[in-house]
Amino acid sequence: MLGPTQSSYIEKVLKRFKTENLKRRFFPMRHGIKLSKKQSPKTDEELKKMLDIPYALAVQCTRPDVAYALSVTSRYQACAGETHWSAVKIIFKYLRRTKDIFLIYDGGELILEGCSDANFQSDDDDAKSQSGFVFKLNGVWLLGRVPSRLPKQIPPQKLNT
Repeated sequence: MLGPTQSSYIEKVLKRFKTENLKRRFFPMRHGIKLSKKQSPKTDEELKKMLDIPYALAVQCTRPDVAYALSVTSRYQACAGETHWSAVKIIFKYLRRTKDIFLIYDGGELILEGCSDANFQSDDDDAKSQSGFVFKLNGVWLLGRVPSRLPKQIPPQKLNT
């Protein structure tokens, strides 16, 4: 049997970003959260404040169950606002609650199932559609994410040329 845990790593990450005392959450994202470039800092004062927050480093900390939330928040690394940072703190709250949860592989037969879905024009910044996928390994949900390299769908007219 194999059961890798990341609890000590998660504790270090929470301390590094001064989020170890945040309340705990059951999910890594709020339902219906809408992040956009419009929420980026607009004044020099807001920008200066956000530059003191290690946002870019925070969104690089990853685990499969938070991959989708990370892919959404990482889009705003270049100019993150307080709303974006709040979304990252929700991920930290979830990690704090789930730091001792891990998968156990018993060495038996592995049964992998996968599904995908798309959302038409769901990005407020550029009205592009997004797709995502989720996997189950032996009946346990493993991964649900939008791929970080290609987070948005290619328009059909570009595929046909």
